[in-house]
Parts: sequence; structure tokens; C-alpha cells
Amino acid sequence: MSLNFHWFLPTYGDSRNLVAGGHGTAMSGDRPASLRYLNQIAGAAEENGFEAVLTPTGAWCEDAWLTTAMLVETTETLKFLVAFRPGVVSPTLAAQMAGTFQRHSRGRLLLNVVTGGEPHEQQAYGDFLDKEQRYERTGEFLHIVRELWGAHEPISFEGKHLQVRNALLNNHPDPIPPVFFGGSSAPAGPIAAQYADTYLTWGEPLFAVSKKLEWIRRLAVDHGRKLDYGLRIHVISRDTSEQAWAEADRLLEAVDPADIERVQANLAKSESEGQRRMLDLHGGATDRLEIAPNLWAGVGLVRGGAGTALVGSHEEVAERLIEYSRLGITQFILSGYPHVEEAYWFGEGVLPILERRGLWKHPTRRVRPVATTPFATAAASSS
Repeated sequence: MSLNFHWFLPTYGDSRNLVAGGHGTAMSGDRPASLRYLNQIAGAAEENGFEAVLTPTGAWCEDAWLTTAMLVETTETLKFLVAFRPGVVSPTLAAQMAGTFQRHSRGRLLLNVVTGGEPHEQQAYGDFLDKEQRYERTGEFLHIVRELWGAHEPISFEGKHLQVRNALLNNHPDPIPPVFFGGSSAPAGPIAAQYADTYLTWGEPLFAVSKKLEWIRRLAVDHGRKLDYGLRIHVISRDTSEQAWAEADRLLEAVDPADIERVQANLAKSESEGQRRMLDLHGGATDRLEIAPNLWAGVGLVRGGAGTALVGSHEEVAERLIEYSRLGITQFILSGYPHVEEAYWFGEGVLPILERRGLWKHPTRRVRPVATTPFATAAASSS
């Protein structure tokens, strides 16, 4: 089994401390998300062997398409996992944008389709469908997009929420970008089974992740498909377990109780089943945050979305990742505070362990040949 690792691009800002907000709630870090700083994160990810960087989507962060397009020319091989919402762009335009991005980036686009779980944020973009309808529309959207990526004749589609007539792309994306999709609600499963390449879940204890993956696997079999599976989680990896937990304690001590109260109140209103599961892991309490070996729920006290972190020595973190991989997880989307430094902690500490165990290989590193021909021979230098 070969594992793939991706990093995160915090397009709302970064910090040495936890950044509060997200998932429909305003957030910003004390390291602004300038293009210069995002280039540093992208460079750290590329240097350490991460395949791609995930960019979030929403009113609380910079636009993912525009930001990643600006980073293409300052990176060489790094791919961009661009999150977007089907409700705010037409399927034909999204299919066309994917083709354009693939050509100009030379095939470095991956897509993360986000149905959207916060009504107030969806409505700010002019989207007034309820949750069930949003998932219906996502299915129609992905159906149209995938049809367009392979069509050589105009296509038409008449759905409940979307309609296109005589749509055709001038240029197909090459390669077709893999589609990442997550969702814990009942209507999310069939959409993932039919249209996703990789089903994503957040970092819950092993038994919970296993149960969710089995759910999607059964649905995928019904549609004659086989999916990849991915995990979105934070990491705090250090030379020793004591150092890692000391860093987790430092992050927690720096959290403003007012931020916990504000964010928890906002997240409690979320319609997202995945967000509810994240909140249930800690219940807003700060005294029972290690919910499984090396699995810490402290991030979710102040951050929406992915709310857990693997905390421990490099060896411990590697072992926990291997345990998830035994469930079928092959795609890991990681992050840590701050994102430049933590990319190096993980890249220099954990990835070499996985490489030695034959579970990971640097996607771009080449073995440098041993020089056998001197720059100038003795005979040449004497002539």
C-alpha cells in the first residue's frame, strides 16, 4: 500500500496558536494570508514531499481558485486541491475552469466538492436550498461536470435544480482531476458512491472511521464503483511524546475562553452532521481531550471543520497513521500550527519513518548520480 500525503493552505491566515473560527464563522490569523506567506507554505509542502495542498472555501477565507492559480508559477510539482461549492458556480463553467487550470498548471489540479452545511453562509451567496436539496443539486452538478469532461458532442440535462442545453467544452481537462468529497449525512453517501474518486472523513477514533468507510463501501458496490478514502486531520509531531504534548498544552493555554464560547455557540447551529460529530468528541470541555491514543480534540474547541490532531513522537504519529491506513485510508490531508514549521516537523520526522517501512515515497525526489567524470582532466588542465 502506498500512502499519499497532502498539506493545508490556510487562506484566512496562520498563527503559532490555534486560529479560531471557520465553517461559516469568521476567522483570521496573526500571520496574514499574503501571497508571499502562502508561497512559503506551498514551498515547505513541496520540499517535504506533500503531493498537494488543500485550500478551503467560504466567505471566511480567500477564493481558492484565484489563490491557487497565483501559486502555480512559483511551484514546480505541487498540486492544488481546490475546494469549491456547486451552488455558487454553473457546472459548465466549473468544468471549463478545471480544464483551463489543468492546461496552465500542467495537470496539477484536484477538486474538493463541498456541498455546504451552514444556511446563513449559503444564503449570503444567494443559495436558499435546504440541506436535502443541496445534496440533490450536488449530484446533478457532478453528473453534468463528468459528462462534459468526456463529451465530444453537445450535451443537455434537465434536472430538478440544474439545467444545461447544448453544452460542450472546447478543451477537456487532461488528466481528469480527481474528485474529493466528504459528508456524514445520509444523503451524502449516495453522492460519494456515484461521483467521488476519494471519500473524505475527519479524524475520529478508529472504530467510528471504520464504520463510516464501510457505509460508503457498500454504497459504492451498489453502483459498481471502488473509491479511495482520505482522512483530514491536524498533526503535532515532535522528537519525543513529551515535547508533542507540551506543544498541545501550550496551544490550549493560549486559547481565549471567550473564543471557545463564541465558536461553540456558532458551530452548535450547524446543519453539518460531520460538524456535530466533531463537537460530540469534546462537548466543549477542556479536561477530556485525548479521545483515543494520540488523538487530541483540542483543535475543535475553537475551529470548525477538522477538529482533531494526532499528537506524539514521530514514531507514535507514524503508527497511528498506519492504523488508519489499515482501515483503507490512503489519502491523508494534514495541517498544523504554524503551517510552515509544522510541515517540516512532519516532513522530516514522520515521513522518513513511513518511507523506511515502504509505505510512502517522495513524489519528486531523485537520486543524484555519483560523479564519475571530473570537470577538467589533468591532461586538459595542463594543455
